[in-house]
Amino acid sequence: MEPSLIVHGGAGRWDPDEAEAALPGLRAAAAIGQDLLSRGGSAVDAVVAAVVALEDDPLFNAGTGSALNLAGEAEMDACVMDGRTLAAGAVGAIKGVRNPVLVARRVMEATGHVLLAGDGAGRFARALGFPPYDPETPRRRADHLEKVEALAREGRGEHTALRDLLEQYPGLAWGTVGAVALDRQGALAAATSTGGLTLKLPGRVGDTPVPGAGTYATGAAAASATGHGETILRLLASRHACDRVAAGASAQEASSEAIAALAPYGGEAGIIVVDAAGGIGVAHDTEFMPHAHWGAGNRGITVRTGTAR
Repeated sequence: MEPSLIVHGGAGRWDPDEAEAALPGLRAAAAIGQDLLSRGGSAVDAVVAAVVALEDDPLFNAGTGSALNLAGEAEMDACVMDGRTLAAGAVGAIKGVRNPVLVARRVMEATGHVLLAGDGAGRFARALGFPPYDPETPRRRADHLEKVEALAREGRGEHTALRDLLEQYPGLAWGTVGAVALDRQGALAAATSTGGLTLKLPGRVGDTPVPGAGTYATGAAAASATGHGETILRLLASRHACDRVAAGASAQEASSEAIAALAPYGGEAGIIVVDAAGGIGVAHDTEFMPHAHWGAGNRGITVRTGTAR
């Protein structure tokens, strides 16, 4: 079985220069996953390692550099899913860790649970030896202060102003990183991580850590979604894509159909899919979704900004 891997850096209205700047980080993350898969590593190992690399890159809204909530804190979500067994582990609204995806993996491997959230997720991380870490960056703090000031200028109800602000600057509202892979043994896996919405209410958990919504993997396909989390969550976009592959669609057809299904409810999303034959699918209805993929003949890593045509 020839392995395949896709990674994404988040769907949204990126600044064109930043979308280009994201490509080296995506290439590096894909190269890490490629190396593991080429040496016979598992799909789970590959997607987790790729997402860790993106969490450590402050350009992306995951791990270091995560967006800050309304209280000025980084609350992060992550999920890992193994398509061989449907095993999954996730954390929601976790604070004070460097790599939420690594904590999510330990939830999958060391507990009988799927999702730990908030303070409980943090206590679990400390108990397993994850050290305290501040993921805030000066860029995210400046971004947070700018938006808080914009809210204050609105002079209306906080939540109405927040909604209008996010609609006015959608490219600053969300961002996610994710990876999907097929390994030499034919196993599929997916991993996704995010800092979530800028100025989200404390405690908000989006689609990323919910299996079937932002992350899903089966024996037929693996998918990672990005974009407007509430819409993805309500429509279970990643499971939709995997089910379409199981019903006979190609990975690309399934990706396009999942995004089309979101469109009547607001859209603003993207998804990556890999199937059990190594086929890949990438679809989004946003202006940009930087991504990188490897496979389909192993002709090297291809990186794209995902510029809308």
